[in-house]
Amino acid sequence: ISHHIGLCSSAIRCYSCKDYTASCSKQRDCSYDDACLTLTERGGMTYRQCLKYSDCEYGRLAQMFPQVSSFTFKCCNSDLCNSAPSSAASSLIGLLASVGVMWWCIH
Repeated sequence: ISHHIGLCSSAIRCYSCKDYTASCSKQRDCSYDDACLTLTERGGMTYRQCLKYSDCEYGRLAQMFPQVSSFTFKCCNSDLCNSAPSSAASSLIGLLASVGVMWWCIH
């Protein structure tokens, strides 16, 4: 059980970039209560960074990114999960893995 407790409290790594391309390679260690954010401005910039998981909601992000008028976003909580989308299969595997970790944290 101690192995799973470590998974729940350990900090994650996220990509940290602001650019118009999908080729982000800069990484950052995040805080233990952070998620990885991918925020995509409609027709523009993509922001990737660490973000407090509790801030992962549209209204809060609109306040934090006032210069971005229209956007979509995704928060995830596994290492480097905010990379550019490579395939639907890898996203699904990452999602299932993070759900599994969350399940272990709850039980």
